[in-house]
Amino acid sequence: MTHKKPAVLFVCSKNGGKSQLAAGLFRDLAGNTITVYSAGTKPGPSLNSQAVDSLTELGIDITGEHPKPVTDEVLDLVDAVIVLGTEAKLDPPFGKLFEIWETDEPSERGIEGMERMRLVRDDIKARVGKLYGELADSGA
Repeated sequence: MTHKKPAVLFVCSKNGGKSQLAAGLFRDLAGNTITVYSAGTKPGPSLNSQAVDSLTELGIDITGEHPKPVTDEVLDLVDAVIVLGTEAKLDPPFGKLFEIWETDEPSERGIEGMERMRLVRDDIKARVGKLYGELADSGA
């Protein structure tokens, strides 16, 4: 029996902000122990520049990334599917860990710009750390 490397997919609507933040943070934490994908239910034209900048502040470079659609191929490959925010709608894939993270939305409190993005990033970072612990422990 071969043990394949666990894999996780982070999904948001446009795949330009939250799912890219989560994927970048998770890759930074997991190194090459877990395969990380990100995708959008309605991919946008480009990455959110503030999301990119907020990761650059932590020494994480995602400039080579681009928005991608959710595909059946990727869904088949992963052990866990994490949907960030409530905008993206995705049916839970059978037999996979499936979570919806209702992430912090500082704009609802009047917080915008980079301050907003840092709060979103830090909320996602805490959740990513917990998920990594679960996947690493389970050997998914």
